[in-house]
Parts: sequence; structure tokens; C-alpha cells
Amino acid sequence: MIKAGVLSDTHLCQLDESYLRNCARAFSDCEIIFHAGDLTNLSVLEPFANKRVYAVSGNMCNAETRKALPEKRLVKLEGITIGLTHGAGSHTNIEDRVFEAFPNADCIIYGHTHLPVCHNYGPVLLINPGSFQPVSRWGGPGTYAILTIDNNSVRGKIHQL
Repeated sequence: MIKAGVLSDTHLCQLDESYLRNCARAFSDCEIIFHAGDLTNLSVLEPFANKRVYAVSGNMCNAETRKALPEKRLVKLEGITIGLTHGAGSHTNIEDRVFEAFPNADCIIYGHTHLPVCHNYGPVLLINPGSFQPVSRWGGPGTYAILTIDNNSVRGKIHQL
């Protein structure tokens, strides 16, 4: 069984104690981390130095981060294909656009909207962990997701900080 932590939209220019504490609490028993963009700065990934990390850039990332990270990536774990992207544009039809970007994925992880989502789009699991910051610009609580891969199946669950 694989347990992966999923976060997005951290929007941090530098690490702070609250972020470090939340990362330790939320992802201590995860071996893999997916960050769906808008890290803003690569230092956001430092708390995960002892984990396997898959991350993509987002529209709010600085130039260094955009250069270091792709806009989207495809990851295969235990027979499950996972598409990872930040997403862009209107929130209205973002799920249609991310689905088109990864037509053969079993699971698609995206961010951008700051709104947590975990549901199926046909046979595909769609996860948006929401904004990891405790108070996003939309007024929501800090959220993240835990992804579990076991016996060629994938499940996700949204959690609040």
C-alpha cells in the first residue's frame, strides 16, 4: 500500500513555523508527496526532503520554480497512472480541461481553484486538495488530501488542517 500526501497553492515566499508544523502533522506517515503547483518558491518542498516528491509549477510560481518544475507530469505508481498539473483559466470548466490533458490517467491531481474536490469523473478519480494555507484568499480553511493506492485501486480523502 502507498500513502501519498497531496497539497497545492501554498503561496509561500519563504518557510514559516506554521507551514513546517502543518506539513509534519499532515504528512508524517506519507512516503510520497504530490504538490499541484503555486508553491511560489522551491523552498516549499524542503520539509519533504526524506520523501519522494512530484511537483509541478503554477501560475504564481517565481521564475526559478517555473524553470525547475514542469507544468504537468504523468506518474505511474503500483499500476495506477496519475496526472499532475496545477490547472489554469476559469474555475468553471477546469475539470474538463484537466481531464483532456490526461485522457488515460486513473487519477488526476490539480490545484488552482483553492477549492477542495475529491470525486470520480467516470472511472477517473479527480483530486484538488484546495489551498494548504489555513486561510486562503477565498476564505476557506487550509486543506490537503491523502491518496491511498492499494491492490490496483486508488482512493482519496480531503482533510482540514
